[in-house]
Amino acid sequence: MDSYTILAINPGSTSTKISVFHDEEEVMTDTQRYDTSVIQQFHGVMDQEDFRYAEILKVLESHNIALENLDCVVGRGGLLKPIPGGTYIVGDDMLADLRSCQYGAHASNLGAPLALCLGKGKPAYIVDPVVVDEMMPEARLSGHPDIPRISIFHALNQKAVGHRAARELGISYEEASFVIAHMGGGISVGAHSKGRVVDVNNALDGEGPFSPERAGSLPTGGLVKLCFSGAYTKEEIGKKILGKGGLVAHLGTSDLREAEKRVAQGDEKAALVVDAMAYLVAKEIGSKAVTLAGKMDAIVLTGGLAHGENFVGRIRRRIDWMGKVLVYPGEDEMQALAEGALRVLRGEEEPRRYGA
Repeated sequence: MDSYTILAINPGSTSTKISVFHDEEEVMTDTQRYDTSVIQQFHGVMDQEDFRYAEILKVLESHNIALENLDCVVGRGGLLKPIPGGTYIVGDDMLADLRSCQYGAHASNLGAPLALCLGKGKPAYIVDPVVVDEMMPEARLSGHPDIPRISIFHALNQKAVGHRAARELGISYEEASFVIAHMGGGISVGAHSKGRVVDVNNALDGEGPFSPERAGSLPTGGLVKLCFSGAYTKEEIGKKILGKGGLVAHLGTSDLREAEKRVAQGDEKAALVVDAMAYLVAKEIGSKAVTLAGKMDAIVLTGGLAHGENFVGRIRRRIDWMGKVLVYPGEDEMQALAEGALRVLRGEEEPRRYGA
């Protein structure tokens, strides 16, 4: 089997993660961090492309990594129109949508153009951006046609651990059925059926369990009254839903470790809130099990919160009866990017074209 050298890049709001892989092995990793004052000098996120390109080159040079020795470059996917999951070739249509920011402005929009520039003619890819949409038709409908359900979730990590779980079970991801719960700053739970995420909660702005900093699903009537109470601006309501909801709203901290520490010290409110979050995760897993008619190869728990043994234990007490439970703590985005590129380089998966 041929061996491949892959550069993976993951732009964040004030940082860029850079990793080099020889096949699945990460042989170099670095995180560049930028002062907020530097980033604020740019008018918009896409104006940072030349600056970040030059800074990445400095890192590669410091590690004696030559661009000509790379087989491909893979970047974190940005905000695009809804697309099926997979590894996508960076092309003109994709770059136009990312640079225009017509679907939203985020630092991850820089992943594709940077990959193309750094590739110097070598293949450039993105893998499973957050806008992956494979929902079955009946999952798209809400109770009103003006408010359809939208697929925005932790697609990169969910798909990566789906492949990992399938390998562990001796089957392919494309023939497997999983319920996968990504549990981090936001929580998304997807029903994976034969390589497609046929239903998933919109973890960004409104569905599913509350999380360390997101409110999740809220009583509709109560939310409407709050919106029209005159006490809050639209921006303030938005913060209650995303950023200042969930654990931080109830307990004043978004750190599950701190919340668990309070539980251990006898804090009854903290115990109730943490248990409620675990209950809602289990409840969402149950709803996705219904999507799959109960025919699952495994339930998979992943993301940063999966490091918390007590929290995972609270969830398992409610779901163990459903079948096998696999736990993959953390969210290794760089590994997931490299593995997505490797599947294409090895001929295990056909690359997709955006807009085709």
